[in-house]
Amino acid sequence: MPLLSYDRYGDQILAETEALRSALTGADLTATVPTCPDWTLRELAVHVGGAHRWVGEIVRTRATDDVPEDKAPGFQGPDGDEAAALDAWLATGAADAVAALREAGPDAEVWTWAWERRTAFWARRMTHETVVHRADAALTAGVPFTVDPDVAADTIDEWLRIVSFAQENGDPEAAELRGGGRSLHLHATDAPGAEWLIEFGEDRFTWRHAHEKATVALRGTLTDVLLVFNRRLEPTSQRVEVLGDAELLDFWLDRSSFG
Repeated sequence: MPLLSYDRYGDQILAETEALRSALTGADLTATVPTCPDWTLRELAVHVGGAHRWVGEIVRTRATDDVPEDKAPGFQGPDGDEAAALDAWLATGAADAVAALREAGPDAEVWTWAWERRTAFWARRMTHETVVHRADAALTAGVPFTVDPDVAADTIDEWLRIVSFAQENGDPEAAELRGGGRSLHLHATDAPGAEWLIEFGEDRFTWRHAHEKATVALRGTLTDVLLVFNRRLEPTSQRVEVLGDAELLDFWLDRSSFG
């Protein structure tokens, strides 16, 4: 599936942040996030907003090396614990990051931790960072979570690329995602073409968009497949169907979580 356009990523960062803010409205910000149990809902929001500010600083300054988080203005969150201050802080951080990305364009050279050193990487990464943590907030607050199909599919594509990059660079958990003759099929039942085949080779895994028989298949709506694949919904949920060797799906999820 094709990447989203650079402009669309910017639009989506703003839209996802607005939806995150909506999920937080009236919620108990001291509640523990079940899918990120080290955080309260407020800490989750500060993590997202801090990431926006950090990336905004990298892009604005055209940084060629990692920028310490404390060098990003406002990274630590708003002053005080008021919900209104947090809401305004989230909105401002997303808007400033997107403004920086749009001013720079997709091909400006900047530091990243990954496989490409361009602003386009950060536009995509901040989109999906916000998507997945919005899911955390929605699950905690007990409000619905939906995401546009093309965005959800790209979230899965990007995560597969991240796990592949981790394996290529010696991450010990990702290194175990190998072993010939096994495969994992993701099948979204409500989005034509939204299917992935992950194949375990002797040294590494590979993936492609395909509809083929596999050792284990995960079936469900695209949103629910996304949630399971990002460990935000248990694969035993009645909202999805696991066919075949469920232990292989667990094996993947356990080794692609990165903490």
